[in-house]
Amino acid sequence: MEDVLDVYARPYDPESPVVCVDEKSKELPAQVREPMAAQRGQVRKQDAEYHREGTANIFLWVEPLAGCRGSKVTERRGNVDFAELLRDLADALYPTAKTIVLVVDNLNTHGPHCVYERFVPAEARRLAQRFDWHYTPEHGSWLNIAECELSVLACQCTNRRIGSHSQLRHAVAAWQTTRNAHSTKIHWHFTTTDSRIKLRHLYPQPSIEKSS
Repeated sequence: MEDVLDVYARPYDPESPVVCVDEKSKELPAQVREPMAAQRGQVRKQDAEYHREGTANIFLWVEPLAGCRGSKVTERRGNVDFAELLRDLADALYPTAKTIVLVVDNLNTHGPHCVYERFVPAEARRLAQRFDWHYTPEHGSWLNIAECELSVLACQCTNRRIGSHSQLRHAVAAWQTTRNAHSTKIHWHFTTTDSRIKLRHLYPQPSIEKSS
């Protein structure tokens, strides 16, 4: 926990951007009947019945101090999918960064091993060396700012009936464009000092040696 909090306390450095990454599954319930459009004084109405079109995965990354975020909708969230996201971060989004400071949770796909399952060893090694990994503690995924951003995405965009991968990609991309246009930054206030006070019950208690 303190490691992640210390990362959030660092000043903005474009050569070593702090990037938080998380993912979320999204069910795809399709309409079986065309909804009734909203009218004056009447909300939009849709049938309670729907047809399930499977699920999709939404990868989301956010750079808190720069006020930018991005997303990628995939069919799965396996090692190969996460490895391709890392390549996008390294080569397309932050090609000039010396090191990308990456904050993730402890999901089993989150680690340098994933790039070796997707790319040849030389390419995998090149990508692995671009990242400085920092993990939230077990049961502490709330420390990942990307999880907070996923909550915003759900409230503003995906908390409704979306019935296909293409519709989901379009909706998420539109939300991302709008949010980035406002350069919405995330100001993290919870510090290591705060944690030692407010969460002191989670810290192990050191033994005190008695003097003879």
